Order: sequence, then C-alpha cells, then structure tokens
Amino acid sequence: MSGQDTNPLTADTIVDFVGDIFARRGAESYLGERVTMSQHMLQAAQLAEEAGAPEPVIVSALLHDIGHYTNEFPEDALQKGTDNLHEEAGARVLAPFFPAEVIDPIRHHVAAKRYLCATDPDYFGKLSKASVHTLNLQGGPMNTEEVSAFAAEPNLDAILQVRIWDDQGKDPAIITPSFDHYAPMIARVVAAHRNKTS
Repeated sequence: MSGQDTNPLTADTIVDFVGDIFARRGAESYLGERVTMSQHMLQAAQLAEEAGAPEPVIVSALLHDIGHYTNEFPEDALQKGTDNLHEEAGARVLAPFFPAEVIDPIRHHVAAKRYLCATDPDYFGKLSKASVHTLNLQGGPMNTEEVSAFAAEPNLDAILQVRIWDDQGKDPAIITPSFDHYAPMIARVVAAHRNKTS
C-alpha cells in the first residue's frame, strides 16, 4: 500500500502503511545528516529499546520523523488539516491509531529541542550542524513563558527522552534492527489503543 491508494488508513493497515514508507523511502537522505531517514529513525528506536523504554515510547522514537513523508499520506488525511510541519503532520495522521504516549513525543519533538536549549546549558553543544540550522528556523530557544507552558505537558519525560534519542540517532556506523523487528511492537501498541478506545 502507498500514499497514492484511495483506501483510508485503518488500525489494520497502519503498520503495513508505515513499513512500506520505510521500505521505499527510508534510504533517502536526512536533512544534511550523515545517516538516511530510516537509519535515523531506527537508531532512535534502538536507543529507546536499549534503555528499557515502554513499547509506546519505543514506537514514538521510531516514528517521530514519519511526518517528513507528508506526500505519502492519503488525501483524506491532508483534507483533515495536515500541514507541512513534519512534527504536526506525523502526529495528526497517526493520532487515530496510537495513544498519547506515542503521539505527544512526535508532536512535540521539535519544541522539545527549543525547550532543552533554553533549560539545559549543555544541550546546545550536542546538536549537529543540521539541528542547529533547523533550530534557528524553528524559533530558537524558548522564552520564559514558552518554557513554563511546555513544562506542563503531561508526557514531558517521554517527549524529552525521545528528543534526546532523536539527537543521538545520527551515527552512520551503527547497525540497527530492521523495521520488521519493530512491526509486531507497533501492532501491539495499535491493538492496545484500539481495545482501550473501542
């Protein structure tokens, strides 16, 4: 299945849909970084898994940049308001199928960079050149009012941790499991969310 299909996404098709994106588009370059998009997202997931994170947080780390592929999303998703801000685009398309523990870190991983730059004096020095460039485009470090508001996010710890794994997942020498390793985990998280909300 690809984004060109007219069938709407469902809980039964979302895993295959995302897997297809990884298979077809994952080898594309990642915004001036030394890794591909799939290497980057798989490294973030691997870091989360190695840290013993709960499955929803691992899935969030894996999918945090899926919004870069907005042209893959079905037309009905675009009609529902998805824009070209990759963090918001990815969160909106995935939100019907995943719990907040997955969606919040995806939606806020760009803001988390701005927050950490404002609150952690050592954080900025760990950013790649590409991340520094995009930080400037994204508004720079948060001001005091923004920091205060962001600190109230209910899944703040997961949001910040996914951001840190995002920053660390840029090593071209790292070998990760494939998407297929994570597909059953994604399916479990989707199924648990569907059971909870149905």
